[in-house]
Amino acid sequence: MQLSEQEIVRREKLSKLREMGINPYPAALYPVDATSKSIKSDFEESKQVVISGRLMSRRIQGKASFAELQDSEGRIQVYFNRDEICPGEDKTLYNDVYKKLLDIGDIIGVEGELFTTQVGEKTVMVKKFSLLSKALRPLPLPKKDADGNVYDEFNDPEMRYRQRYVDLVVNPSVKETFIKRTKITNSIREFYNEKGYLEVETPILQPIPGGAAARPFLTHHNALNIPLYLRIANELYLKRLIVGGFDGVYEFSKDFRNEGMDRTHNPEFTVMELYVAYKDYNWMMDTTEQLLEKIAIDANGSTKITVGENEIEFKAPYARVPILEAIKIHTGYDVAGMNEVQLREVAQKLGLEVDETMGVGKLIDEIFGEKCEHFYVQPTFITDYPKEMSPLTKEHRTNPALTERFELMVNGKELANAYSELNDPIDQRERFEDQLKLSEKGDDEAMFIDQDFLRALEYGMPPTSGIGIGIDRLVMLMTNNSSIQEVLFFPQMRPEKKAVELTEEEKTIMDILKPIGEMPLIELKEKAGLSGKKWDKSSKNLAKLGLFEVQKTDAGLISRIKN
Repeated sequence: MQLSEQEIVRREKLSKLREMGINPYPAALYPVDATSKSIKSDFEESKQVVISGRLMSRRIQGKASFAELQDSEGRIQVYFNRDEICPGEDKTLYNDVYKKLLDIGDIIGVEGELFTTQVGEKTVMVKKFSLLSKALRPLPLPKKDADGNVYDEFNDPEMRYRQRYVDLVVNPSVKETFIKRTKITNSIREFYNEKGYLEVETPILQPIPGGAAARPFLTHHNALNIPLYLRIANELYLKRLIVGGFDGVYEFSKDFRNEGMDRTHNPEFTVMELYVAYKDYNWMMDTTEQLLEKIAIDANGSTKITVGENEIEFKAPYARVPILEAIKIHTGYDVAGMNEVQLREVAQKLGLEVDETMGVGKLIDEIFGEKCEHFYVQPTFITDYPKEMSPLTKEHRTNPALTERFELMVNGKELANAYSELNDPIDQRERFEDQLKLSEKGDDEAMFIDQDFLRALEYGMPPTSGIGIGIDRLVMLMTNNSSIQEVLFFPQMRPEKKAVELTEEEKTIMDILKPIGEMPLIELKEKAGLSGKKWDKSSKNLAKLGLFEVQKTDAGLISRIKN
């Protein structure tokens, strides 16, 4: 493991601490009785406190020092005075341990009393301190110059997502996002619990990946010697519970879909699904309006929130627009009653990429998604989807070609999906069989036939309405974040590239080539000044590492940095 100069110095300090008999990682409980927030809110002069936190800054001035401690609730100023800490002859604890062997980022415990500085800063006078954890890596702390310009911020997205633990320490606003996420899920729980609905848990490993149209992750159970899937949805299990006699059940479900990744999609994501017996999709629209009003107020103190440049109003009522009408409004095409061939022609006229595996449902979904969805910034229920798009949804009571389904659009994206649930087992079997035909055509997102779910429906499921709300997207809205990675503690990332160690000869070649990117091969060889054997070995290894290439051109052989 290659260590930086600072990391080497910190390890040397670690050794010195141990030589002095100080355990840099003690096991004993530390008796914290205050936090930075409680000290400021309940401040009393001379009050005795015990706090702990991370050392984030310090200003050493001889035998006195002001520093900042950061705990889970913010920062507090602490004051170190050599004679307070070391009242006797031995000043080692201040002169050596505090001044020389502690670093920014170390976690310490402080016992002291409160006082107010001459400039009015609430501060802890340190009487005693303990090292609780020595940090061996330096924090990437931002620096501010005299003009207020900030430098060296830890703001590279890839680094922040890979090292979220560092991101949370040095970027306080990030922590607020995740605190607000918990407020949002708590708000949903309060709303449903007050209505008497039961929070439940259903299987993540499933023999049939049902409840949605998506590509699943596949795994294998060794003891049972069977394939299993990570769930793409929990819908079919929750409906089984409605069959079993529960009137209302909900679950915060971790779902997994083996599909693309972008600013609004992560392969592992959270959905809240609710199913309530004896209700329909009209009731669910009313209930969803009430829920979102409450969430907005609980999270932000208002039904109005700002997302990017848009102000979004979550106060009911929301507009309700049938999907085929939305397509007609925004494309000029009336696609009601069109067959697959006609829809494909319309999609092609609209400049959309479509293929032969796409049935009526997918074609309509593609047209709406690409040409209409982005218009719906304010909360809008898009309703009455064609039957081909909704294999788990009850047929519309006035139009058998449609279903009683809505999707809630907010800020141009789907936030929720809800149905009057299909509870006719014969109709459901036929819908599953239609999905099987799509699968045979090559649609790898078509639903499987779940025979056990069909059996459950045959025992009788009451009229039911269900909804799924994407929690990650909801949090993005409520925290004004445009990327799903910002609201996931640990988003999925590509494997981290390992640092490549180059030989001195390889470094020589790269140092010559980097400033200009390319040059004639013969010129590079001359400038490198390597023997033929060393040149061959070094250039071949650089090519193997994907850093260097030689291309034949009309002007001769050209050596290039390879991107």
